[in-house]
Amino acid sequence: MLERLTVAIVGASGYAGGEFLRLALGHPFLEVTQVTSERYAGQPVALVHPNLRQATRLKFCSLAELHEADLLVLALPHQESAQRFDAFAALAPRLIDLSADFRLKDPAVYQKYYGEAHPRPELLSNFVYGNPELHREELKGATYIAGAGCLATATILALYPLLKYAVPARGDIIVEGKIGSSAAGSQPSESGHHPERMGVVRTYAPTGHRHTAEIQQELPGRFTIHLTATAIERVRGILVTAHVFLPDGFSERDGLGAYREAYADEPFIRLVTAKRGIHRVPDPKILDGTNYCDIGFEMDNDTGRVVVMSALDNLVKGTAGHALQSLNVAMGWDEMLGLGFTGLHP
Repeated sequence: MLERLTVAIVGASGYAGGEFLRLALGHPFLEVTQVTSERYAGQPVALVHPNLRQATRLKFCSLAELHEADLLVLALPHQESAQRFDAFAALAPRLIDLSADFRLKDPAVYQKYYGEAHPRPELLSNFVYGNPELHREELKGATYIAGAGCLATATILALYPLLKYAVPARGDIIVEGKIGSSAAGSQPSESGHHPERMGVVRTYAPTGHRHTAEIQQELPGRFTIHLTATAIERVRGILVTAHVFLPDGFSERDGLGAYREAYADEPFIRLVTAKRGIHRVPDPKILDGTNYCDIGFEMDNDTGRVVVMSALDNLVKGTAGHALQSLNVAMGWDEMLGLGFTGLHP
């Protein structure tokens, strides 16, 4: 018999927690028993997440009211999960943390990118990085899962096959990520206005983006990653464009072989190889609400430059969906449970 889990989502009024709630409500083996929000305690979920009207009768509760569950999903600001780890671990045998608290294995790297010492460095090795495409075997049976970063996920999935099967001729890799406001850390204001609706387009991380650390940790080899993130006029979505220079003799056919070898059996990776029509490159617009990552590439034979593009929904494949996929693997369930939505077009 497949095991059912009771789930409490801590910080469920935010984008990440709300998205995990949406997915969990449609999962056949998850029963959401509590959702917390200090700001909205006592209020119905639909007040904050109107898309969930009639999908649940849950009301937000405070952290002080949190009781035991089979699984806690932590959607809190950075450092809060680590600082409260003992209290959370006492309430549930399984934890999924959607913040950056347990993604990095080296506390010195954490301090470099987050500007302060890690609160509980001894716990870092207890968490499995929630990227099934790279860590499926480690995730099997895992009880502590660190949700991967959204921009990091789009970049890692874009570059992993190339760097696994080829060595760049030049050591520097240029990555530019165009991101929706929900990935840029912008929550709706009290008036309901969203930054993208007010025409805000800004480069919010020209250099030094924190997800650089995850990317360097997870990719094969040791290459310098130059990462820039630019916020665009969308709520959801990430489009990564990466530039890699490969040695003479590496062909587009070799590149396609690398991606097929790495991702042939991956249920949520879709290779975009069309040569005709208007859908020849990955487009985050058609991925809203899905757990898919679309990847395509093109090679400039004159220079040896490979341009790789990847697109995903930052709140699903970049956050909550990736975490749920990792949970499915950990529990031995069908990996696609609760994640079958294919997106909309037009």
